[in-house]
Amino acid sequence: MTAEIYRDAWGVPHLRADDALELARAQGLATAHDRAWQIEVERHRARGTSAAFLGADALAWDRFARQALLDDTARRCFAALERRDPETADWVLAYVDGVNQGLPEGARRAPEFDAVGLVPGRWEPWTPLGVWLATHILFAGFPAKLWREEVVRRLGPDAVALFATDGPGTSGSNGWLVTGERTATGQPVIAGDPHRFIEAPGVYQQVRLSCPEFDVVGLAVPGVPGIAHFGHTGTVAWAITNAMADYQDLYRERLRWSGDGEERLVEALGPDGKWHAASRHVETVEVAGADPVEVEVIETERGPVIINTDVNGHAHRGGGAGEGGRAGEGDEEGGGEDRNGPISLRHPPRVREDLGFSSLLPLLRARRVADVDRALDDWAEPVNVVQAADTEGGLLHRVAGRVPVRDPLNGTRIVAAWEPGHEWHGWYAPMPRGTVDDGIAVMANQRGPATPLGVEFAPPHRAARLRTLLDARSDWRAADMAALHMDTHLASAAPLLDRLAVLDGLSPAAAALRGHLLRWDRHMAADSTEAALYAAVRSAVVRRLAAHPALSPLTEPPQYPEVFRPWLALLPRVAFALESLLTAEKLYGIDRAEVVRAAVEEVAGDLPKGVWGDTHRLAPWRAVPDPAYDGSEPGSEPVGEPGLSGDHDCVLCTSAVPGLTDRAARGPAARYVWDVARREDSFWVVPFGTSGVPGSPHHRDQLPLWLAGELAPVVTDWNLLSKEQGTTMTTPTTPTTPNAYPITIGGERAAVHEEVVEGLGTVRIVPVDAEADLDVLHPWVTAERARFWGMGGFTREQVLETYRHLGSLDTHHAFLAVLDGEPAALFQTYEPEADRVSECYEVQPGDIGVHLLIGPAPDGVGRPGHSTALLTAFTTYVLRVLDRRRVVVEPDLRNEKAIARLIRQGFVLGPPIVLPEIDLPEIHLPEKKAQLAFLVRE
Repeated sequence: MTAEIYRDAWGVPHLRADDALELARAQGLATAHDRAWQIEVERHRARGTSAAFLGADALAWDRFARQALLDDTARRCFAALERRDPETADWVLAYVDGVNQGLPEGARRAPEFDAVGLVPGRWEPWTPLGVWLATHILFAGFPAKLWREEVVRRLGPDAVALFATDGPGTSGSNGWLVTGERTATGQPVIAGDPHRFIEAPGVYQQVRLSCPEFDVVGLAVPGVPGIAHFGHTGTVAWAITNAMADYQDLYRERLRWSGDGEERLVEALGPDGKWHAASRHVETVEVAGADPVEVEVIETERGPVIINTDVNGHAHRGGGAGEGGRAGEGDEEGGGEDRNGPISLRHPPRVREDLGFSSLLPLLRARRVADVDRALDDWAEPVNVVQAADTEGGLLHRVAGRVPVRDPLNGTRIVAAWEPGHEWHGWYAPMPRGTVDDGIAVMANQRGPATPLGVEFAPPHRAARLRTLLDARSDWRAADMAALHMDTHLASAAPLLDRLAVLDGLSPAAAALRGHLLRWDRHMAADSTEAALYAAVRSAVVRRLAAHPALSPLTEPPQYPEVFRPWLALLPRVAFALESLLTAEKLYGIDRAEVVRAAVEEVAGDLPKGVWGDTHRLAPWRAVPDPAYDGSEPGSEPVGEPGLSGDHDCVLCTSAVPGLTDRAARGPAARYVWDVARREDSFWVVPFGTSGVPGSPHHRDQLPLWLAGELAPVVTDWNLLSKEQGTTMTTPTTPTTPNAYPITIGGERAAVHEEVVEGLGTVRIVPVDAEADLDVLHPWVTAERARFWGMGGFTREQVLETYRHLGSLDTHHAFLAVLDGEPAALFQTYEPEADRVSECYEVQPGDIGVHLLIGPAPDGVGRPGHSTALLTAFTTYVLRVLDRRRVVVEPDLRNEKAIARLIRQGFVLGPPIVLPEIDLPEIHLPEKKAQLAFLVRE
């Protein structure tokens, strides 16, 4: 079977294969070639291991990822997918195979790997699910409940509504559907733009996936197969916006401990008034340039404990053994006032073991709106509003996802785990559906179909503006939609301008400034002086409100983990809720007229010197700095990112934080226009380009289009595409995850197993050739460091004869580990029942014996984790590839380093299993006293 990769003029990969599995492999391969650095960062973020190469700045996220059990949840979801939907599980596996095949080449192209000393690792079957979960775990904005709790505690419950708005960590979108009665073609058009944190490379990847079953263009998430959010199959198109639903709950827990050290047990108080066992273990997070950090991971019946410190930053440990201690009991009456207990997170993917991946293949196969509708019945995370249309007149406007049914208080506050009434009682069904009124449906995260499912929604300004613009015509074409994407009218400026209009007694300079602003057209254009003036006054108002004594109780956020700080900082909360704060009937005695007066006087005394785009500049997130844009390259001047039009409440939603910075970290992560009548008349654009490789022609080639509001055409004619040389893939029939088939590379000896080991390199396990490998084997096995190997003093002929003999046996085998082309270790396996060790323990079916000798480092300098990584590669080979159940080792009792390494690797000493305070039991072999140890596959 084969797959081919084509490219259009913008480098967009167009993939064609014989079937869906080959196509998934091709998508994984192309993604690894184009976005190797990006998807490896995302894989590490999903596992909570990114600080190991990104340093201390990534530690807060890694701590959260570990405590939230993101990787474990992904594993469980994939295991459930294998049971419920094996076809989709195989399809995901094929994508992972393609990623693993393409990563070595992708990493070679990407300079970031060398910059941080990272070696690409192996993707597991569940890795795409982990990437998806890590990308969307904060989409529902559950940390906003931490904020509301603080507002209630410090200002009272009436203050919560003052700050209600789209939170700083949630992500919105624009989306609109225009039916055939309002278009020139008589067929629908769907358009929009997802708003996310802008990242470089971008969070969306333009792609085409074609096989005999389907031919789909759309925007994929790098690291995830298929096209989930925005796609066009030729006869039906779909798009989504964030529904702003609430489906994640926070529970205040009461915990008690017993025991000491690693054996400590933890229990959680449940709503039945009883203590229930909770799981607990400790993980170590490696941090580049700093000491490792231990993270305590606890899960109660509600979910993983994501905050295990009180509001003063103190870690909870509760009472000791027999004390029945409660962690942060606070008020004995319990309830929401007990604010010092640990906090657990309950969310649908963890509860249902489902991320909605069963929707992905049916979406690709969809031909009509009804197919999209059925596919989305299986959708889970995140909860979205979907719009779809087909060539037969079918229309769809619905909510898709999983929302639990529970007490309304769960949606607004942290609730007490020990109080009855906060349990989940099934799932909201059927999911709400919207209407298409007068040929138009608009969603911009405002209240709409998802209103019964949410708590806070975006202000209505973007949605209202889009409807006004769309109502103006009834002959829309796909090419006309780009202008709507770029609209910069700021309706939310009205409250501040209205207060400014009635001020009296201003200084001449302030009065002149007011005149400019009242004559302003309220468009946040990059070249607008008035927009810059308005932004300066707005920022001054925000800072003064945030500094007012009436709000001072909220000035210092509680010492919750750093990852939640964006939701807990007062100034951003004031900035995004400014409209509410300026129009509320009362505001805790704050003289808002005086605040506005002081702000305009302040700005009048030091007027901005330029236009809005001078300070409102793109500020993308990069995992590591780009010297070309931050000036870190010696002798270089920073190029800087470009100035932008737009603002938070404009259709062109380029969002900064007034009062803190004008730089825009959020904005349109892509733009799309789907012409249902003729897919080839559709358009799309991303902020940078298809390639994540600096210096590539397609690394930033779409940025000028994105800035100008222009769109690239969607190409569907294969004759207009260029076939990528050397990318016709002939795929083996045996999956490459794990590598279970012999691999021949460049004429080298066939390997029985190959894998990329993080931080180390590519390890190939090859059978020993006694003659060819003698120059390696003899000095290794006779060296003093190999004294426990038992071959000291052997001549070359004796070593040669030994390995010739091993090669003649069916029960004993010898292998070399070759690390990036250099011999690294000697590895031998044996059948225990054919060895003297069988006299020392009861051999079980599936046992395999192993001997390991680590070779000297080629440069004489060992690398941290070198031995452990090689041992991991060998155990993967025997347990997964050879499908053995248990590894048996019997190191010399004097080889304390080897025994310690085995214990760290997860081996259990025996027989019997021993405690640290008891001497190691000996087994007696003719040549040594040894220690048995076992590693089971489970």
